[in-house]
Amino acid sequence: MAEENSRPRRGMGHGHGPAAVEKAKDFKGTLKKFIAYIGRYKFGLIAVMIFAMGSTVFNVVGPKILGNATTEIFEGIMSKLSGGPGIDFGAIGKIIATLLILYMASAVFQLIQGLTMTGISQKICFRLRKELIAKINRMPMNYFDTRTYGEVLSRITNDVDTLGQSFNQSITQLITSVTTIIGITYMMLTISPLLTLITFVILPVSVVLISVIVKNSQKFFRDQQAYLGKVNGQVEEIYAGHHIVQAFNKEEDVIDAFCETNAKLYESAWKSQFLSGMMQPIMNFIGNLGYVAVAILGGLLAANGTITVGNIQSFIQYVKQFTQPIGQMAQVSNMLQSAMAAAERVFEFLNEDEEEQKAVHHAPAAIHDLEGSVQFENVKFGYNEDNMIIHDFCADVKPGQKVAIVGPTGAGKTTLIKLLMRFYDVNGGSIKIDGFNIKDFDRSELRELFGMVLQDTWLFQGSIMENIRYGRLDATDEEVIAAAKAAHVHRFIMTLPGGYDMELNEEASNISQGQKQLLTIARAILADNRILILDEATSSVDTRTEERIQKAMDNLVKGRTSFVIAHRLSTIRDADLILVLKDGDIVEHGSHEELIAMDGFYAKLYNSQFEQTA
Repeated sequence: MAEENSRPRRGMGHGHGPAAVEKAKDFKGTLKKFIAYIGRYKFGLIAVMIFAMGSTVFNVVGPKILGNATTEIFEGIMSKLSGGPGIDFGAIGKIIATLLILYMASAVFQLIQGLTMTGISQKICFRLRKELIAKINRMPMNYFDTRTYGEVLSRITNDVDTLGQSFNQSITQLITSVTTIIGITYMMLTISPLLTLITFVILPVSVVLISVIVKNSQKFFRDQQAYLGKVNGQVEEIYAGHHIVQAFNKEEDVIDAFCETNAKLYESAWKSQFLSGMMQPIMNFIGNLGYVAVAILGGLLAANGTITVGNIQSFIQYVKQFTQPIGQMAQVSNMLQSAMAAAERVFEFLNEDEEEQKAVHHAPAAIHDLEGSVQFENVKFGYNEDNMIIHDFCADVKPGQKVAIVGPTGAGKTTLIKLLMRFYDVNGGSIKIDGFNIKDFDRSELRELFGMVLQDTWLFQGSIMENIRYGRLDATDEEVIAAAKAAHVHRFIMTLPGGYDMELNEEASNISQGQKQLLTIARAILADNRILILDEATSSVDTRTEERIQKAMDNLVKGRTSFVIAHRLSTIRDADLILVLKDGDIVEHGSHEELIAMDGFYAKLYNSQFEQTA
């Protein structure tokens, strides 16, 4: 497809990533949006909280009960040494049985909350992907013309996955950590307020260190997600155009551009992960300081008889456990930052401007009743408003006419077709069908009028039958085969292994470019639309095949309005009307014979294609 020079381009390796990196983000604002977004799952989240707290409480109580067993054994030994009855194994057995019940209940609660939380997080991912895909269909073409495909795909894949995984882990750990801290604090106070006070001396130090690390790591998590999207964009474009890269010997340039972006991703990723990894060793160091202080003071208290040996054991276990949830909360903060960085990009995409899908004032006519006349009235358009490429286009196309649009590259031929289908809206003037402004029809129903065969073929992974049937999903096998015969592709299909059931691969590279073009033509024939658009539809086939396709096209366009964009002027000599474009304006119009007789711009274009070089 010919593209105009002034159109926004998605050049190799350029995308929307840097703008996203430089743009200031609001962590709290994104968090509020996300909390509002997950509001519909509040009952499930409440259940997760209940089961997570129940599991944690059972675990927290365990060390205190285990301490009682230690006390029983210690006192039993001392009693035995002084001639008493010795160890009461019955009491120890009851304590152990109680512990088993508590830990089993904790495991069951943890399993239930894990299953529930996983279900919620996956539902959120499912919903986000569904909304993102629906959003794509409502967004203007200009958005995709100015971003790489990989950048858009990264938001649907990497960002949604990061958000789902981080949310799943962080919520569970947050609830568990908070409950553990509260529970352990209560249990330690019941054992020894003095030892608890010493333990709490380390808390302010922990909070300060966590705050500093979180503050400095958030920007690196944002950068990591943004550059990950950019890397995906470059990989997608390099992979899709690898034959072009090799043909122009640009491997080194592409590698250099990728390495530059990859280096930025590496820099932001290692900084974010380094700061994240610092939390656990710092918390362990601080926890060990508290552990040493408790062990020394606890030993002195036990020697004085102020505290039992079992309670010292329980308290030491609680001290070791006390630093774990603080460290976990630090990890939660990292996961939340990663999740919010991904959420910022997802919500940014969901908040992008959309095309108006429904007409404000619908035309008093049904699409299937239109005859197919088209009027261009003083149309003005530019991809950038300060640079108009179509200045004052006027044309009146009668129903059933075959209209050829010709002109040099950059004249506005393909742009005109995109305006007709409302991929872009005009800046001035109007386009009408049967006298009704195309803006007075819903976009989806307007596009039901058009069938398209483009120079750039598009086939998906699936059988040949499915690819042709894409033109009309309710078509029977017989109708699909009839369309293939009309496109002169039936005989070729029957030579393939499996015939119409042959599976095309993802790139449809197991058939030739010309054969792909024939299949797209068959698909357009099957669609049977009122207005046809053929953009260099035969450019990828040989001369003999082109003649056969032209015959099929002649039958196809009978009784239908058709617009044919052509560079090979020999293919449009039978057109009812030829519009000659130059710099966005019609400079000549008429039949082939009339334009040749005028000996103007068209005649020069036509004759230049048949001149013999010396």
